[in-house]
Amino acid sequence: MHLQQWYGSGECCEVNGRSVFYQRDGAGEPLICIHGFPTASWDFADIWPLLTNRFDTIAHDMLGFGRSDKTRRDITVKLQADIIEQLAVKLNISRAHILAHDLGDTVAQELLARQFNGSAKVEWLSCAFLNGGIFPEAHKPRRVQTLLASPVGPLIAPLISKRSYRNTMTNIFGPKYPPSDAFIDGSWQLSTENNGKQMFPVLIRYMQERRDNRERWVTPLEQTKIPLKLINGVLDPISGGHMADRFREVVPNADITLLDDAGHYPHVEKPEAVAEAFMAFHDGLDNNT
Repeated sequence: MHLQQWYGSGECCEVNGRSVFYQRDGAGEPLICIHGFPTASWDFADIWPLLTNRFDTIAHDMLGFGRSDKTRRDITVKLQADIIEQLAVKLNISRAHILAHDLGDTVAQELLARQFNGSAKVEWLSCAFLNGGIFPEAHKPRRVQTLLASPVGPLIAPLISKRSYRNTMTNIFGPKYPPSDAFIDGSWQLSTENNGKQMFPVLIRYMQERRDNRERWVTPLEQTKIPLKLINGVLDPISGGHMADRFREVVPNADITLLDDAGHYPHVEKPEAVAEAFMAFHDGLDNNT
């Protein structure tokens, strides 16, 4: 689905006093899709038809991303989780599955922590993770991420060019499935419009939040009360095969699908393979009910 079609068929609503773009389609059990940094809900466009055939599927742009509000400077993982809970309530969703990627994994972990501690506003039925820094000790950020998260981040962000963005993306995709021009053009537009570059150093604070909240966010995976799944692009230098290894060590009876020739964006690189693994996971849930 082209970027214009994605945003033309979605809508914005007010959540916690901020404008949030979201896309919703399909029928069945609700599924909340949570995107990563620095992109937006459009990341899910290639697997969207496959998801909406089975689920009432919702994907939104988190605060600071895409077409959602980019004015706040106090954005945290916990605030992003608040927005998801409040959007779900606004859409009359009380129970849902999760499919998350990258930063979205961390936001999902906060949602699961709330459920683990008995404070969730939505009942989470399962969670499937795509590549992301689930365990901070196994996360290997790129140099530009480290710089953006440092005190010089506000000086670095304006210097990021579309060319350097393309190079960074190309280096984290699998070589067999490089990012298309359409993906680069669209995701760059979404990342930078409405003074988006200024948001990079604000948003990337999640890397420190992961370290600060490791126990809170990892304990619900170690003592999971719901089915968990990891679909991992092994060639991702940030959170690839090494993150899958750590997932296997930490999560009891870990359910992992490895995509040996994919990188950091498996749902963009190999959407059919990701959808197949995701549906097989849910077939197993259905068979166990």
